[in-house]
Parts: sequence; structure tokens; C-alpha cells
Amino acid sequence: MLVETARHDRVVVASLNRPDAMNAISAQVLADLGAALTEAESDEGVGAFVLTGSGERAFAAGADISEFRGASAVEARGIAERGQTLTRRLERSRLPVIAAINGYALGGGCEIALACDIRLAAETARLGQPEVTLGVVPGWGGSQRLPAIVGAGIAREMILTGRHVGAEEAHRVGLVTAVFPNKQLLQEAIDLGNRIAALPPLAVAWAKDLTLGAMSADLDTRLEREREVFALTFATEDHAEGVSAFLEKRQGEFRGR
Repeated sequence: MLVETARHDRVVVASLNRPDAMNAISAQVLADLGAALTEAESDEGVGAFVLTGSGERAFAAGADISEFRGASAVEARGIAERGQTLTRRLERSRLPVIAAINGYALGGGCEIALACDIRLAAETARLGQPEVTLGVVPGWGGSQRLPAIVGAGIAREMILTGRHVGAEEAHRVGLVTAVFPNKQLLQEAIDLGNRIAALPPLAVAWAKDLTLGAMSADLDTRLEREREVFALTFATEDHAEGVSAFLEKRQGEFRGR
């Protein structure tokens, strides 16, 4: 398998496992990552999914460019569709997905990180969309998600020049939410995942869905959806338990019902 998984309490860590190739993302890596996500989603005991890269050099240095060589426009469309399918799956998963960016996250690697709910970076991380330097454009959602996260101006400058940004700049512009020493990064991501996993799972999943909807549709439609989901949470046992635990000053025990 080109993606290795490990369980840490209620968190599954999936590691892209091609360190000799800077964890470049081939069609098989996409398939293995999708399979790892499916397995994690099927386990009710799992409450978060952490994605990282093996080794210290790269989260994922990009798509496997060897698969680009000689590809026709029709074949290129297939490459884009496979990457977009995976990034949409990460985005729409019931599980909160945390990217632990431990080095280079370029091109397709950056696009996979952009599809995660939360991005944490090592001090050595570098992120970018250098596709223009290969005469192509981002094809796995980078042209849409990067502007939504950092704003149109910064996103256009990064995409049109192919410039990489370091961890501190990425933090400053909101591309990552926190920066940690390299050796501390993965544990911080696991700890964050377990903190989220301890919360009411239905509320977490619905909250994720609402924030995803915030990037599309008009405000009235989004607010209506927010009202619907807010009301729906009140019909859950976890909501009643959360209120009781708060008022009784105790830790809540949530069951996803």
C-alpha cells in the first residue's frame, strides 16, 4: 500500500508512503488514500482523520508528473477527475480531516491539503501551486479553494507565478492555522483530532457541512440551511447530553445519536 494507516485512540493517521519520490501522488496513491478514508469512515469509533507524508521532506511534492508525460487532453481530463473526486471526498467526509504538512505541499499535494478541514504545518513546510511552470493549471480544485481560503489577490499571485510560500507566510495569510516544530507536528495533529472526536459527532459533522456550504450559494440560502441544521441538532440525544453536562459541570458522554 502506498498509504499507511495507524490508529491513535479515536484518530486515524494516513501517511502517504512514497518518501523516495517526495510522496508524489500517483493514481494508485489516490486510490489507496480513498480506501483508507472509506475504512476510517466505516468505523463509528473513529472521530477524525489526519493526513500526512512519510519522511521529513514532503507532505506531497505534487502529482506524479511521470503520469503526465504524453497524456492526451482526454487522458488529462481523467487525471483531473480522479484528483477532484478524492479532494471532494475529503471535503465531504463525515470525519474532520486534518492535514499535518511536514514539508513540501506543492501542486496536487497543496490541493489535497486545501481540501482538508484544518491545516497544520511544520516549520519547514512549503506550499504552492506551481502548475504554470509546467504549462498547466491547477486541476484538483486549487484554483477554487485557494482563493476561498486566502483571498483572490494572494491566490492569483501564487497561482500565476507558481511561487511557494513558507510556513510562517502561510500562517500569516490563513493558509495554515498553526506552525509547529517538525518533531511536534504529528502529535499536535493527533491531539487536535482527539479533541474534536470527543465532541458530539453529529454536531461536528453538521458543522463541517455548514462551513463547506459557506463557500457556495447565496447568503440567504446558506442561512436557511444553517437554521435547518441548528434546529435538527436539538432533536439529538447528544444535544440533550451536552446541555446537561454543561449545566452539571461534568464531561459529556456522546454517542452519535
